[in-house]
Parts: sequence; structure tokens; C-alpha cells
Amino acid sequence: MLYHAYELQRQFAEPVRLWANALESVSSSPYNPLTDTWWGKSMAAGAEIISRLTRTYGKPAFGLATTEVAGKTVAVNEEILLRKPFGQLLHFRRDTTERHPKVLLVAPMSGHYATLLRGTVEALLPEHDVYITDWIDARDVPLAHGNFDLDDYIDYIIEFCRYLAPDVHVIAVCQPSVPVLGAASLMAQARDPRQPRSLTLMGGPIDTRISPTVPNDLAMRNSMMWFRQNVISTVPLTYPGAMRRVYPGFVQLTSFITMNFDRHVNAHLRQFEHLIKGDDDPAEAHRKFYDEYLAVMDLTAEFYLQTIEIVFKEHQLPRGVWVSRGRPIEPARIETALMTVEGELDDISGLGQTKAAHALTPNIPGARHVHWEQPRVGHYGIFNGRKWREQILPRVRDFIRANDG
Repeated sequence: MLYHAYELQRQFAEPVRLWANALESVSSSPYNPLTDTWWGKSMAAGAEIISRLTRTYGKPAFGLATTEVAGKTVAVNEEILLRKPFGQLLHFRRDTTERHPKVLLVAPMSGHYATLLRGTVEALLPEHDVYITDWIDARDVPLAHGNFDLDDYIDYIIEFCRYLAPDVHVIAVCQPSVPVLGAASLMAQARDPRQPRSLTLMGGPIDTRISPTVPNDLAMRNSMMWFRQNVISTVPLTYPGAMRRVYPGFVQLTSFITMNFDRHVNAHLRQFEHLIKGDDDPAEAHRKFYDEYLAVMDLTAEFYLQTIEIVFKEHQLPRGVWVSRGRPIEPARIETALMTVEGELDDISGLGQTKAAHALTPNIPGARHVHWEQPRVGHYGIFNGRKWREQILPRVRDFIRANDG
């Protein structure tokens, strides 16, 4: 019923969006004598905001056509190397002969598309050969393809690492820090010669018993039955994945917005002012951010529920009791270099949650353990924005280079 109610609301919002588009067009028309007045600008600004808030946002494009390598602008082309039902391995192939470290960027499967890491990819491209896990919206995957859970996620990561071996470095952003550490553990236990050369975990929930945040408290406060009854829904018949049980992206988005409701309201009030004043740069930056932020994807119910139970409720990884498909997860067997990155103001993965990975991996030589806490940065700023580019990326780059031999 939840998904069907959302679809009904979306259909009701469509006439409002069309009305707002028409009003914006009339209010900003050069033939309208009120266009350049405060009234005309206010009407156009308000109509644009209403139109954008009632839109349905599809998967954005990465749109990274070029990058700069060794002082030269080179073309970047996207190529899919492996296609799987719930995700694909995407390569940003640069038109250059320069040899740089190979990086597998593992994007979170937590409601947003992999394009949320566009800024991460863009900053890495000049000095790295970048690949990314491009996850598929669960509502677009037919039931015939079966289920996808946390164990499948781990198996996907292992398969991608083996495909890119033997010289791949893995960077996990947020949620995938846990399955990436699980995948690295299994590869180490199997003495797999195609293990990654390094692991970088950024803002991930390795041990949510440390500095618990609002999402962590929500997981602990509610039973698994509550999650099944209140956030899991069935994909309507209008989608390829009809009848699949999912955690809808719009529910995840609602929870994110609710956590920082005042911040989003103030952002739209500032956008209204920017549009009236004609401040094009901040107005366009606002549009780009919310084009990405409001584009959400569904997760399979089994993946979401298993993650809630194993990671956030039972803390199986830090307690040493996690078993995947009958395979014990033993991070103590990992010898791959490990870097963790945290943000001082992170309200999703609290301080110390990611750093906890070091205590779980005592067989890594001391010099190959690296931790960085970025001052005055929240969750998103760990992997995007100015401080990511200027202060975090150089440290990640140096760590990868030091372990690329």
C-alpha cells in the first residue's frame, strides 16, 4: 500500500508541476512587462521551486566527458565491463597512455545512485584509473533474476576485485565499508592472489556501538518486525520489477530530509532569494545538488533487512560472529594496507565507527594502518566538495601510491 500511495501522490502532483512550469514561463517571458519587477521575479522563482519539488527525478548522468592528465585535457568515456542483474562494473576510460593506480570505487547502496559520487570520481580521475560499482534500481529488476542480499553484495565485490586484479585498490564510501571489509576478509582467508593492494574505508558503519547517531538509534529502537511492516513495500505492476519486495528510495529520502529538515527548508529559501537577485552560480549549484539528492533508487528488501540486522542491530562484524553463506568473516586474516577516513561532524557514521576497522585487522603491519579525521566536515563532505578535493584526496592518493608497488 505504501508504494501505491506514493504513486497516487506522484500522479496528483503532476498537474501542479505543469501549472508551475507554465507560471514560470509566463513570469519570466521577455514579453511580460512584469518580468523584471520584484513581483515577476518572485512568481518565476516560486514557480521554479514548486516545479522542482514536484518532479520525479530519474538516474542522473555522470557527465564526465573530460579530465586533465599530466597537464593535458583528455577525453573520458564510460564503458561497462561487467553486467550483472543488480549492478554493473563501470570504467571511466581516459584517452591517455599515462599509467596510474587502478581504483575500484564501491558506491553505497543506500537509496541514492552511484552518481552521488560524481565529485569523488571527478577528483580521482586525473591521477587514477577509476572503476565504480553502478548499482541498479531494484524496481527495474524483474523477479526472474531472484533475490539480492548482503551476501550477494559481498560476492559482487569479490568478483569485481578478481576481474580488475592483481593491482586494484578499493575505496568504499559509507555503507559498503562493511561488505568490502567482509569481501577482503574472505579473499584473505582463501589466500586469493587477486586480493586488493589497499583498502580505503570512508565514513562507514564498521562498529555502530561507537558514537551512535540518529540512524543507529532508529535501528536499535525498532524491532525487525517493525521494519518489515513499516518500511518494506511491493513494487507496483507498472515497473519491470513488479511484485518485488523493496525498501523504496522515497522512504529513505524522506528519512534523510527529516533528519535535517531545517537545513533543507533554509536551502530552498536561499534559492528563492538567489533566483530573485539573479545570482546564477549559487542558484545553479543548488539545482545540481538537488537533482542528485532527490534522485533515489529502491533497495531489495532482503538486502536492507539483512543490513539492518547484521550491521546495525547485532554488530556481527566487530563482535566476530558474522558468517556469510557458511563462511566466517575473519578480518584478522587481512594483511592488505588499510586507511580509514572520518568527518568530525558526520551525523550518519559517528566518530570512531570507521576507525574501528583497525582494531579488527591486527595482522596488517603498523605502518600500513592509516587513519584521518577531517575537521569540520559532515558525512557528505568526506567524499565531495572542496575539503575532499584539497585535504582528504591528497592523503588518500599518497596512501594508494605508497601501496601500489
